[in-house]
Amino acid sequence: MNSRKRSGSGSKRQLKEKIVQIYESFFKGDDLSRLNPNFWDELFLLKPKVSHLENEILRLNEEQLLAAKENINCLFVQCIETLGNDHQLRIVYALQTLCAITSAVYKTSGQCGFDVIDILLGFDTAEQRMKLLLNHCNNLLSGESAPNLKSLCLKLLLLMVTGNDNVSQNTLLEFVMLNSVFETLIQLLCDTLSRIHHGHDVVLLLTLLINYRKHESANPYIVKLSILDDELALNGYGQVISWSLSEFCRPFSQDQKEPQSGNWFSSLSNIIGNMFLSEDTGTRNQQIRANNGVLVALYEAVHLNRNFVSTLAQTQAEVTAPSETEPVPEPTNLLGTFFQYCSIVMQDTKCEASQNTVKLCFVVLTCVAEDHYANSVMHDVNLVFKIHLHRLPMRHRNISEKPSQTLANTLLDLLVEFVMSHMMKKLPLELYLLCVGVMHRVLCYQKRCKVRLIYQWKELWASLIALLKFIIANEAHLAKKMNVFHLAHQVINIFNLFITYGDTFLHSPANYDELYYELIRMHQVFDNVYSMAYRYSAMEGEFKDTALKLTNSLVNVRAIINHFTPKIDAWLAGQGLSTPTEEQILDVVRKSYDSLTLKLQDSLDQYERYTENPRHSAFFTAMVRNVVSDTRQSIDFATLDLQSILQEFSTIT
Repeated sequence: MNSRKRSGSGSKRQLKEKIVQIYESFFKGDDLSRLNPNFWDELFLLKPKVSHLENEILRLNEEQLLAAKENINCLFVQCIETLGNDHQLRIVYALQTLCAITSAVYKTSGQCGFDVIDILLGFDTAEQRMKLLLNHCNNLLSGESAPNLKSLCLKLLLLMVTGNDNVSQNTLLEFVMLNSVFETLIQLLCDTLSRIHHGHDVVLLLTLLINYRKHESANPYIVKLSILDDELALNGYGQVISWSLSEFCRPFSQDQKEPQSGNWFSSLSNIIGNMFLSEDTGTRNQQIRANNGVLVALYEAVHLNRNFVSTLAQTQAEVTAPSETEPVPEPTNLLGTFFQYCSIVMQDTKCEASQNTVKLCFVVLTCVAEDHYANSVMHDVNLVFKIHLHRLPMRHRNISEKPSQTLANTLLDLLVEFVMSHMMKKLPLELYLLCVGVMHRVLCYQKRCKVRLIYQWKELWASLIALLKFIIANEAHLAKKMNVFHLAHQVINIFNLFITYGDTFLHSPANYDELYYELIRMHQVFDNVYSMAYRYSAMEGEFKDTALKLTNSLVNVRAIINHFTPKIDAWLAGQGLSTPTEEQILDVVRKSYDSLTLKLQDSLDQYERYTENPRHSAFFTAMVRNVVSDTRQSIDFATLDLQSILQEFSTIT
């Protein structure tokens, strides 16, 4: 019995697959091609065991790895040469093997500290071998290859690009700079089927290549993206981003469409439901983080390419037609989808990761708001869309569905919502500054181009006054930690823009009257802001200069309050009234404009234009590092549906 057991055990050891035995011998340093002249031809007819191949490399220590370097070089080179083979299955297996070697060597390099280029290719021949590899990749991606094969090729390129957490320290990418794949990737975005199959990987790949040594040297991918004017390619790029963001928004939109009861029980349910939101926060944060790659891609396109802006508001079709039972979806576009996405991610700013995503959203909005063409599109009354912005449920308000409106209206709604829903002890100051900055840029465009947008301006003014009120109420706590005077100064300057130039861009004189009414009605808030700013400007401290600026910026607001308040009081006394109507107050205001004297303030419609370097370069380095890490973890080159691949090959041939 014992002898049988030993015999059985021995036979099990002999049942190792041939490819596994080859890997083991190979990394011991054996020259298998010397024993069998057809070794390489036969190897790529065997399906790779990528996990075994990776493990064989990962278990090598530094000394063993250097000893196996020649064999690794040889295997890598043979894989490259096989990519030029006519036999597509061999190409698939060669690509899979290249993916496994590249992945494992990058993982090992972090532990052993050796150069990836030397282990994979050998320093002396690296340039010519990488040139050949990238030529083969270009041919495979631009030719009539099967979708699965192209997908594997893109995964190999992504593995190379994401090998190092800091993309700028990934020296292998020097060869990708010298031997461009840009045109090939762009071509994939032009074709509808290719875009559906490979668009996400292509856009990620381009985004990461753009960020290689971005501010250190001339990056050809930055130059090429910035001058790209192929409308088909730019639309394809935008569609990939729009699809990704739409997929994220879809479940939230379905939740919002469910009928909501307006009774007290519904309100109570919302409050209790929000108490348990933390259970889903982890999953939601993962979903948000998964989209950071396409968000950076959107930023790069908006920031670098003026032509891309023209695609933002173009109506986009769904990838698949809706079924007969489903309602026809509302027309949409990238900018509208992005606004909806922002409204979801902006609801949570509690952790650093979510704050970074929201900051990225605001940076994109800043770039959009600075672009003249983007503004003209957003304010075009002939381009209206029904966009569902997601709002946090609050007890004191009913969320009413808005009709189709211009994109500028939706953007202002988004900004107002952010202002109203993030007043907390741990105030996200940087996000508020960015938010108010976007608001200011949109208003500057309206003033400059005399665009009279039909909008509920009272909502915007009320949100800004509520923010000032919050700052005053929490002054003791906030002023110790942050420069809230700078934020308050930005808010007051927006009011000054309305006061000085409102007659040129507000829709009607009635809007201008309402502005004065709100300033007078809420005079206590502005008086308190002045008192706070005056106190800090009169004493030595970190925020003295900013507080002084805030004090000076209030001159016209205080002039309006001091001018109209006595006149209103006198009229009330003459009429014997204590509770006048809004219309009665407005009538007094209209009759008293002529005697009002205001000070002309300079530079109200000026702002510092956005530049990435140096202010935001560290932020983007960190964001791209996260995208690199997440992308690397999501690359699956081991799973292959062989039957599907063979079917694709037979279809092509």
